[in-house]
Amino acid sequence: MMQRKNGNKHYFTKMGTRKKVRAFVRVKPTDDFAHEMIRYGDDNKMGGPRQTAPCKLGQEVLKLSIDIHLKKDTRRGVVNNQQTDWSFKLDGVLHNASQDLVYETVAKDVISQALDGYNGTIMCYGQTGAGKTYTMTGATENYKHRGILPRALQQVFRMIEERPTHAITVRVSYLEIYNERLFDLLSTLPYVGPSVTPMTIVENPQGVFIKGLSVHLTSQEEDAFSLLFEGETNRIIASHTMNKNSSRSHCIFTIYVEAHSRTLSDEKYITSKINLVDLAGSERLGKSGSEGRVLKEATYINKSLSFLEQAIIALGDQKRDHIPFRQCKLTHALKDSLGGNCSMVLVTNIYGDAAQLEETLSSLRFASRMKLITTEPAINEKYDAERMVKNLEKELALLKQELAIHDSLANRTLVNYDPMDEIQIAEINSQVRRYLEGTLDEMDIINLRQIQEVFNQFRVVLSQQEQEVESALRKKYILIDKNDFAAISAVQKAGLVDVDGHLVGEPDGQSFGLGVAPFSTKPGKKSKSRKTFKEQLSSSARKEGASSPVGGKDLDVSFSKTQLTPSSKDGDIKDMLLRDRETSNIEPLPSDSPKEELRPPRSSTPPSKSVAFEDFKNERGSEINRIFKENKSILNERRKRASKTTQRINAIKREIDITKEALNFQKSLREKQGEYENKGLMIIDEEEFLLILKLKDLKKQYRTEYQDLCDLRAEIQYCQHLVDQCRHRLLTEFDIWYNESFFIPEDMQVALKPGSSIRPGMVPVSRIVSLGEDDQDKFSQLQQMMLPDGPDSVSFYNAKVKTEQKHNYLKTMMGLQQTHRK
Repeated sequence: MMQRKNGNKHYFTKMGTRKKVRAFVRVKPTDDFAHEMIRYGDDNKMGGPRQTAPCKLGQEVLKLSIDIHLKKDTRRGVVNNQQTDWSFKLDGVLHNASQDLVYETVAKDVISQALDGYNGTIMCYGQTGAGKTYTMTGATENYKHRGILPRALQQVFRMIEERPTHAITVRVSYLEIYNERLFDLLSTLPYVGPSVTPMTIVENPQGVFIKGLSVHLTSQEEDAFSLLFEGETNRIIASHTMNKNSSRSHCIFTIYVEAHSRTLSDEKYITSKINLVDLAGSERLGKSGSEGRVLKEATYINKSLSFLEQAIIALGDQKRDHIPFRQCKLTHALKDSLGGNCSMVLVTNIYGDAAQLEETLSSLRFASRMKLITTEPAINEKYDAERMVKNLEKELALLKQELAIHDSLANRTLVNYDPMDEIQIAEINSQVRRYLEGTLDEMDIINLRQIQEVFNQFRVVLSQQEQEVESALRKKYILIDKNDFAAISAVQKAGLVDVDGHLVGEPDGQSFGLGVAPFSTKPGKKSKSRKTFKEQLSSSARKEGASSPVGGKDLDVSFSKTQLTPSSKDGDIKDMLLRDRETSNIEPLPSDSPKEELRPPRSSTPPSKSVAFEDFKNERGSEINRIFKENKSILNERRKRASKTTQRINAIKREIDITKEALNFQKSLREKQGEYENKGLMIIDEEEFLLILKLKDLKKQYRTEYQDLCDLRAEIQYCQHLVDQCRHRLLTEFDIWYNESFFIPEDMQVALKPGSSIRPGMVPVSRIVSLGEDDQDKFSQLQQMMLPDGPDSVSFYNAKVKTEQKHNYLKTMMGLQQTHRK
């Protein structure tokens, strides 16, 4: 066990057993799989014929090795030593594997160990377009196709629910490394904001962390998904011939877990960190056809991946002392994960096509090198100082009680173990003085605290006596510090030195000289010479006070004291200015801004339809808009009720299944033990009878809830029809109003009055505005369709819809600002 200290916190790391890095290979599904060149097989079948890889999509096959075979190049002649066969032993080959199988095989154990205090890292590596981002993040539009990262978040929060005895906090961060620069993908959140100083990688005894990277507390699964989707929308992607949505940066999503026991008796708690790394894909510029900015990005990506491979080779070599972690930001940020106290898993994504076989070989070599690295996973334990103090105070109180019982049994009833008050300290001081004067022969010692106070009072009395002696000497003599050259020069001028130039008198060992008057001096002139000497000392001190060290210190101290108050006042003034600035931003627009009442009845250029639609809903179409909102609110309320009813039906269905299993078990048990009949009726025990009654009640509840759900669906269908009618009416009326207000000449407005030959709506429309269903409607329909099949997908889709709504709002506001500037 290693112990590390940082301030008031103590860190303990239990040394774990060393183990190899686990490496898996995932093959991208393709219709043109190279059967003759790529074969899979189990390790226990080495030497025999390899099994040809199946190519039917949907089959989930996990093999342990992969063989690559290349045909010899006949152009090299008869003597050709070109290598044509390679075999790679791995922890698993995932071919035609679903996302569920990938997560169960690769990540589930790593995430489950994180709540026990073990750090974990899962890394996706491979060629561009091979499926790294799909493996790590998945398709955020489809819940079933979600990747390792969303599933890891779900598993963490499910495990937290299964541990009610611990208070577990989860924090997340999202780092992007783009062209050797660090970026915070969550800096777009309103409460974070962009960093003024660039982020840097810092190392300390606890590991490597990114200075300036925001870490966000997440209390529920939906918040974590929102942060994930927020970061995904900020990632940098580009398009080239091999991948339409190619990631142009390395991304590290980190989950920080901290688990405290809910009992005060345990001051120990554990921490862990899970790094989920999505590396950018390596590229061959001849195949990707990158140009311009994409070419520059590819250069940085290939360079950082080369440095990563160099670090992997160095870690796999046991003879190497130096590991080049600081060659690039990627290897430096992953220093803890590569070869540290961390459980690490690598997923290498490769193509199954013959055209990409060279890149596939390169990726498989990287995976085989990664398997040579050994890590030492260990539990990260810390001790809470606050809980430790409480436990020590409790233990101290118990020890005092035990000591009091021991004293009472030993007839020592006057012993007090509390801190001494002023009266007791004064009594000990008096005893010490009397002991030094000889009036007291011995002092009664009761406990250890009294012994300590006796020695302390000895020190106090000694210090007081030294001060009394020094004050008495100062009254009779003039004390001069030998290091004070100004005073020595003044003494020499006063003639108070002997013939050899030394001070008269003997030094007393404290760097002071005791001045004695010379023999030639008369007793009557003694006071006068002392006065003259004192005046000379004071005058020389005034002349040389500017260069005196004491005077300099006084000036420094006074200057620092005077500087404290203005600095604090300046800080208060700055805070006041910031508050005033914030309140000024909240204030409404100035009075000279254009108002609706001051607008002319007809503008030369018509406004945009989005702005005009808002005006229409507040004026002419207010009644239709009100009916539309009411119908929509009723529709949303019915949908919520239907969603809750669906959840109750699913719960009842699960309860019915459990009850049926228990009833079948009782029946099988009764058949094994023997059945009994009475007058042709089967005799059953009470437990089986209660299960039958419970099953009957559950089926009755299920039928009732299902009938309610059918009624609600009918109401929802009718309300949806009304909402669609109102929406169509609102759009039609708006289209008529917009054309009549901004496109028809004013001299023809008279023809549109009631009773004229032209009716509203007969004006031709050049462009129809279609206001489709909003995000809430889409989400409600999606939830109604997906919830019965996947009840756990609610938080996933909630976070997805909220993120889309936020970014749609930001895009709309940016468009309005640009329009306003023009």
